[in-house]
Amino acid sequence: MELRLEQVEQRLGAIVHLYPLDLTLVPRAVTVLLGATQAGKTSLMRVMAGLDAPSRGRVFADGADVTGRPVRERNVAMVYQQFINYPSMTVAQNIASPLKLRRESGIDARVRELAAKLHIEPFLDRLPAELSGGQQQRVALARALAKNAPLMLLDEPLVNLDYKLREELREELSLLFATGESTVVYATTEPTEALLLGGYTAVMDAGEMLQYGPTAEVFRRPRSMRVARASATRR
Repeated sequence: MELRLEQVEQRLGAIVHLYPLDLTLVPRAVTVLLGATQAGKTSLMRVMAGLDAPSRGRVFADGADVTGRPVRERNVAMVYQQFINYPSMTVAQNIASPLKLRRESGIDARVRELAAKLHIEPFLDRLPAELSGGQQQRVALARALAKNAPLMLLDEPLVNLDYKLREELREELSLLFATGESTVVYATTEPTEALLLGGYTAVMDAGEMLQYGPTAEVFRRPRSMRVARASATRR
């Protein structure tokens, strides 16, 4: 999917969440939204998903104007910071849920394939509450991947995991994204994640988009001190 935002702005009363910005995502690539907490990353993702309509500006998906079209009318997959799964369903049923909605064939094989990729195959008959936090987030990721949506949005999905689990999942996600067909947007406060995951990086600060381009270029040639500070890797 090619997602294009034209002069998108988001305000709530006198509070500005997003200043006017233009952004065209590279189709079937990973774009990382990099910025500190309250930089505007989640506000931007909610507009991209159709969870919120922009105060001003237009959103286009593959050339069609989808501004204000609600999320239920868009083919979008989203993964949040929290481990959001259906608590009364087994792991297998959680992963299968988007496949069943589309009435696909070969659901069991697809569920096992995704579970194997995310190393949760031994837990398919368990309920989410019986799993660790890292395992629950893998289930949420598997369900999002099962949807096979042309646009996948991940809002700091690893932030609540411990360091070791974050390292493991970063590597696994980079491999999964490299072999997928979705346009992926991944929000993070961590420059290291941008370097590992992003073919492209959009640097945000206080509701402004400061720079967007190939990740290596953004890190090597920041356009301003604000970009340099936001993209400085922590030691």
